Amino acid sequence: MKQAGFPLGILLLFWVSYVTDFSLVLLIKGGALSGTHTYQSLVNKTFGFPGYLLLSVLQFLYPFIAMISYNIITGDTLSKVFQRIPGVDPENLLIGHHFIIVLSTVAFTLPLSLYRDIAKLGKISLISTVLTTLILGIVMARVVSLGPHIPKTEDAWIFAKPNAIQAVGVMSFAFICHHNCFLVYGSLEEPTVAKWSRIIHVSTLISVFISILFATCGYLTFTGYTQGDLFENYCRNDDLVTFGRFCYGVTVILTYPIECFVTREVIANVFFGGTLSSVFHIIITVVIITVATLVSLLIDCLGIVLELNGVLCAAPLIFIIPSACYLKLSEEPRTHSDKIMSCVMLPIGAVVMAVGFVMAVTNPQDCTHGQEMFYCFPDNFSLTNISISRFQLTTQLSILNVSIFQ
Repeated sequence: MKQAGFPLGILLLFWVSYVTDFSLVLLIKGGALSGTHTYQSLVNKTFGFPGYLLLSVLQFLYPFIAMISYNIITGDTLSKVFQRIPGVDPENLLIGHHFIIVLSTVAFTLPLSLYRDIAKLGKISLISTVLTTLILGIVMARVVSLGPHIPKTEDAWIFAKPNAIQAVGVMSFAFICHHNCFLVYGSLEEPTVAKWSRIIHVSTLISVFISILFATCGYLTFTGYTQGDLFENYCRNDDLVTFGRFCYGVTVILTYPIECFVTREVIANVFFGGTLSSVFHIIITVVIITVATLVSLLIDCLGIVLELNGVLCAAPLIFIIPSACYLKLSEEPRTHSDKIMSCVMLPIGAVVMAVGFVMAVTNPQDCTHGQEMFYCFPDNFSLTNISISRFQLTTQLSILNVSIFQ
């Protein structure tokens, strides 16, 4: 919303969700036309080995960069959680951003990623879903209690901003699930394109509803001050948000292994014929996670990671490849609605990929990593024309909200 402008951002979010819905159905139609059952085999049959290799690179990079972003989120959120423990020095290196990334990797994400069967992570996915609901509730509560006390930026309600393409990259990152769609389709009882279409329509509708709530509540609270990691905007002394940060950190840690499974599977398919021995399974997992951890220790700002992953990986996987495969395989007339939409999606995807990359590099988001925002200090609240006593009352209400929540 910050990059695109709030009104245009809402419209773009609906548009990206529609394109995601369309392309997920289009992939299964392409699989049916080519007689293939995986994304890789579809591209391989359509465009040969070069296409297969390109897809494999994108399918590796997308979850790999996601792993980096999850590490950054874990360091950002949990460091502020530990700083709220009574008696803990905020400057202690043991609760710093970098140390927490390493600790969470060694203690949690690496052991979970060493599982060979992704089905064992099913209960973990359920926990993540429940925690996401709690986080959404906290963000919605704070738009009411905190939003009125934060001054709105001058360009808060501008319809469109020049960085809209970067916003499309972030939205594409949020919605992409194409690398798993054939696995889910194959798990259906009596899988058909019609049944798949109904499931995708419902799933996308729920996803865009949750995304709209998060985006709207976050932006209405902070407008132009919004950071790439929304929890970087909230004050450290907000106990309700501290609980939300803890839930968020746990959710990200539990989601991380699923992305590692995908990266490892791509390497296994390309270099090892699809299967890994126990020794190579451990070695490759450790190498992938070690490299992702090292990169995340060098990058502090989440926004640029989301933008680059969106424009370089998610955009071609959503916009370009499904459309290109369908256009080459389908024998429908050119005036068929699927072909018309595919012809529209393909060039738009190319523009988003090229222009989005240039803009993300030359015009990166502002990032106040690890710093308290100005409105978190009572002395600065003169900027909002709010008295100190009102600020104190808000703080007291926050404590009351925490007591009720617990």
